[in-house]
Amino acid sequence: MTKPLDEALSVEISQRIKSKAKKTFDNAYKAALATEKAKYVQGFLVFPGKPYQPIEHAWIELDESIVDPNLPHLQQNPQQLFYYPAESFTVKRLKAIIEESQEDYPEDDPLPIYGDPPYEYYGDVMLGGQNYLTAYQAAEVKSKEINQPNLDNN
Repeated sequence: MTKPLDEALSVEISQRIKSKAKKTFDNAYKAALATEKAKYVQGFLVFPGKPYQPIEHAWIELDESIVDPNLPHLQQNPQQLFYYPAESFTVKRLKAIIEESQEDYPEDDPLPIYGDPPYEYYGDVMLGGQNYLTAYQAAEVKSKEINQPNLDNN
């Protein structure tokens, strides 16, 4: 069972960090740094409608809830958002990974974080390990379920 989305805190943190549209990983990173006891999470988001498939996404989690600093930019009903975590990092671990990535690959964006190879295919791309594939497959099932054409209305 996934944790519930804390809509009010999501909006509050989004405003506090001045989140930007289409910057899901950066927004979650900034939110993790600005929120006590937060974990940075990467995975997939599913909602009814376009793009009719899971999208790669990032958010933070507290002990009891999901906090999505991207919520104001999603333009979706919060009750119809489904989160599928693939990777989770403490702030300490996240900072260490970002620092190492910037040293080793200064020309590349350090986010998202995919861990060590071997990577698995999900969708049309090959990124992330088995945990990414598992999260993607679960998200894909939910996406198909909520995006089924309603045949009862014909």
